[in-house]
Amino acid sequence: MKTFSWMVGTALTLLPMTATAERGSDGDLRILYWQAASTMNPYLSGIAKEVEAASLVLEPLARFDETGALVPVLAESIPTLENGGVSADLTRITWTLREGLTWADGSPVTPQDAIFTWRYCTDDQSGCAALSLFDGVEEVVALDERRVEIRFSEPKPYPYTALVSSEAPLLQEAQFADCTGARVAQCTEQNTYPIGTGPYRVEEFRANDVITYTLNPEYREADKPAFATVTIKGGGDPASAARAVLQTGEVDYAWNLQLSPDILAQMTGGPGEVITSDSPAVEFLFLNQTDPDPALGEARATVAGGAHPAFTDPRVGQALSLAIDRAVIAEALYGDAGVPGCAVVPTPALYASDTHADCATQDLDRAAALLDEAGWTDSDGDGIRDRDGRKLSLLFQTSTNGVRQDSQALIKDWWRQIGVETELRNIDASVFFGGDPGSPDTRQKFFADVQMYTDNAKGQDPEAFLGNWSCANIPSPATQWQGNNIQRFCSAPYEALIREFRTAGSLEDRGRIGRAMNDLLVESYSILPLIHRHTISGKAATLEGVRMNSWDSQIWNIADWHRAD
Repeated sequence: MKTFSWMVGTALTLLPMTATAERGSDGDLRILYWQAASTMNPYLSGIAKEVEAASLVLEPLARFDETGALVPVLAESIPTLENGGVSADLTRITWTLREGLTWADGSPVTPQDAIFTWRYCTDDQSGCAALSLFDGVEEVVALDERRVEIRFSEPKPYPYTALVSSEAPLLQEAQFADCTGARVAQCTEQNTYPIGTGPYRVEEFRANDVITYTLNPEYREADKPAFATVTIKGGGDPASAARAVLQTGEVDYAWNLQLSPDILAQMTGGPGEVITSDSPAVEFLFLNQTDPDPALGEARATVAGGAHPAFTDPRVGQALSLAIDRAVIAEALYGDAGVPGCAVVPTPALYASDTHADCATQDLDRAAALLDEAGWTDSDGDGIRDRDGRKLSLLFQTSTNGVRQDSQALIKDWWRQIGVETELRNIDASVFFGGDPGSPDTRQKFFADVQMYTDNAKGQDPEAFLGNWSCANIPSPATQWQGNNIQRFCSAPYEALIREFRTAGSLEDRGRIGRAMNDLLVESYSILPLIHRHTISGKAATLEGVRMNSWDSQIWNIADWHRAD
């Protein structure tokens, strides 16, 4: 079987680390995430605000650096075919833990913790947000006190998914043993104060507000980190976050400054600076494939509640897409930080499909014609289309964010021009992106017709990301509303492509399958790519060691951050 050795070469590319000050000598590091974390367990979220907050404490076997290259973290090195870590038949990968590795409580990290984490995530009732990363894993076994072998049900040419990246860190079995299955969301102490291996441990956690971290005394690098404490403050909005880092200097790092270019330009010249990186991130519209009618009660927005009255006809979604002028949104609201997006995976180039590149061109006439064909006409002359006594009236929700509210307003007007009525709603980002199964306002619950936010693959291979749209990943009450198939898309041909991608061994085949999956998703019109975004954040001019990362956690190398002399 032909395999893609470029992945191996990339995996072994390490960049020189920046020298840091003595451990704990730089005082407090102040970070602002305007989307506040509601848990410290990334398996209950999958969203950046929780995944990145947890990354200071919980670590994987390996993660992706700022170039998308795979670098070892808890593992001694990256297993490859060449070094014998990946079996010749591609059905096994063996990771060797670093020697002397301990949890923050002083107990040893063992292969049993890796085995437990796999079982924890793949439990049918857990609703694990990282489930697609364990796709194809048949068994995880301990070979000795440091080696853990992951066995796949069939050859897996890209084996770097399970227990890799900030989305799939190791959990301590001793701490989480009673928090499996249906109990995963009930273990408040464990989910907010996890015992980890990272440079910090949680001192105080206030959900949707602030997290205080102190040094992990067991951290494996004696001279790191330079900051004795870290405070991650949550809440606010991108504009207030930008002011805090760029103008007033209240914080050292501010995440995700999703602002229009004119507003961002007005804030430069102070004690902070804007940092950017290329990114695979895309701002999407998700069209609910299930019925969100409140009258359905517990079946609302579930497969059991039935199909959406409009969106299961792809012509309706296609019409909504054609009505949008992506170029206007990109130019007015993103500037140099965004371009019209027509692909689910816009980069790397191997996986970027241009089949639907014409989505960047608005066509209101064609949009209106498609709605006519689908039977949605304005029978009573009130300007709103209807069919079988039902108005084409949509609830469109997103997180509270100036750029997103401006995008909503533009889209609402374009949809009005083709006879679609739209009610706009924005929800506090900490709630919208939270994982509280009791909240009606989360993106997972999706109690609306349309919602908008950004998502992207981790690392250079999108197998796990595209696997998110498996039928098994649809959120429901049975999974505590966890799962990353947010729009409830389910397709037998797509499931077949997921299986084919899992065993594809050549770059040519992987690119072909990945692009086919992209096209099938786009042609379902259950997901509408809008803008391919760059990543923009801000940091204090005195903060050094930051290596902006769009492929993993932005704060992935926080142990190397330090204050300039």
